[in-house]
Amino acid sequence: MYKSLIFPLLMLLASHALSQRDFYNKFNFTKADTLRGMLTPERACYDVTFYDLNVALDINKKFLKGFVEIEFDVVNEFSMMQIDLFRNMTISEITWYGQPLTYQRLFDAVMVYLPEKLEKGTHQSIIVYYEGFPTIATNAPWEGGFVWKQDQKQNPWVAVACEGDGASLWWPCKDHLSDEPDSMAIHVTVPTGLVAVANGNLRKARRVEGGYTEFYWFVSYPINNYNASINIGKYAHFSDWYHSADGDSLALDYYVLEYNLDKAKKHFEQVKPMLACYEKYFGKYPFWNDGYALVETPYLGMEHQSGIAYGNNYNRGYLGGMIPRDMEFDYLIIHESGHEYFGNAISASDHADMWIHESFTTYMESLYVECMMSYADAVRYLESQRPFIRNGEPIVGPRDVNFGDWSGSDHYFKGAWILHTLRNAIGDDAVWFGLLRGFYDKFKYKTCTTEDFLLFTNEFTGKDFTPFFEQYLYYANIPRLEIDLEQMGADLKVIYKWEAEVPTFNMPVKVGNPNNYQTIYPTANGIQETILPNLQKSDFQVATELFYIKRKSL
Repeated sequence: MYKSLIFPLLMLLASHALSQRDFYNKFNFTKADTLRGMLTPERACYDVTFYDLNVALDINKKFLKGFVEIEFDVVNEFSMMQIDLFRNMTISEITWYGQPLTYQRLFDAVMVYLPEKLEKGTHQSIIVYYEGFPTIATNAPWEGGFVWKQDQKQNPWVAVACEGDGASLWWPCKDHLSDEPDSMAIHVTVPTGLVAVANGNLRKARRVEGGYTEFYWFVSYPINNYNASINIGKYAHFSDWYHSADGDSLALDYYVLEYNLDKAKKHFEQVKPMLACYEKYFGKYPFWNDGYALVETPYLGMEHQSGIAYGNNYNRGYLGGMIPRDMEFDYLIIHESGHEYFGNAISASDHADMWIHESFTTYMESLYVECMMSYADAVRYLESQRPFIRNGEPIVGPRDVNFGDWSGSDHYFKGAWILHTLRNAIGDDAVWFGLLRGFYDKFKYKTCTTEDFLLFTNEFTGKDFTPFFEQYLYYANIPRLEIDLEQMGADLKVIYKWEAEVPTFNMPVKVGNPNNYQTIYPTANGIQETILPNLQKSDFQVATELFYIKRKSL
């Protein structure tokens, strides 16, 4: 079954390429974009296994100084490797087991020259010493960089977010989504009296000379680079426990501004039922040994692994709005926590496939509503997001460039509707939830591509959804159901076909009386008709609450 579906998918990969190239011809990608976005030979030759990041911050000057040891396995023999660091940051030295190395900048990439060829299969490390004034975010988290603010009591309040722009805006790394370290250490030195919160578990906090304190955090799971983060403030800490269905206990840690402590203790109670819902669909929280944490930040939020940035000001919804009025949950907690599954445990290997992060997580919001309320409420929740869809560009972006210039939010809301549509096109919830869980289990702690999901869907369902994915992911337009109705006494004749960019598009869809929908099977290559008994034109509907399509006259 699996092999028989590979050929149609390969045809898809060949056919969508032209449409993508045509759409993205208007973008002027540069050598710098390619160096940042492509898995070049100088990147592919090594696999990072561990980062040991050490940074000290001068908050008054907005200045950072530090070093990072990069441990890696040699995949292919090489004497030159690429690392990445924004050009406004200065490298003072790079060493290989104490031996200084030469290097050359190419935009935000750094080519490092080894004195000899490193042999395939060996384990190596380099240390990069650097400093500088890192990029300041003008609109975090949508524009990456550091946020240097003060809380209401004029205490320093500092954080960083860098999705899209890349971790190399503040620390040297192999800044490509395809390569995640197996684990990571983060040492942050800040003025004594402040607390530095990073990812994973706090292993030690110790006073150092000059009136500073070093905080040592350790991440024991794979982590993508943009998720590594630091937060600095006058934090109060409190903790709790979540107990899974099998009785295991997960540490919950919360770092909030001191004057918000009582409010946070009440507000964050919604975390535990949320974790139970996500566990129901996808299994236990994926970073169990590192714990779950929310960290109050001076910007809206970000899915930083095991240390989620929280800045929704203890509101329901999105800063008080966006979700239906009768739903009282905090959108930011639900969304960013969903990313622990899709985006963090499963990560895209190229920016082109970021819908795997955002679409799946946005769809998880509706699963949370379905878990806590009902399926009808989940549909209503999705319908509340439908007005935000623009259909402005293909969901899948251009490959091998650091592309993040989407004009809207289609890879959030449209992507969620694509998954909702796929659920109803499959028409069997046991298969649908098995598909979601199976895909998650297969790629947990790994990177993947859009093609991986397409292959998995076809294999799991035993059906060829290739035209479905081609239309919805690689074209901006959505399919149009062309309908003509003819009243025949008490019965209604329905004449129909699909209009789509993909000539083989053939998704089933439900039509008729909403209390008793009938499934029809239109294609894009011919008109069909069916008789719906005891139905008047005025009662006829197309199930646009279940399928993301347009209805038009034939």
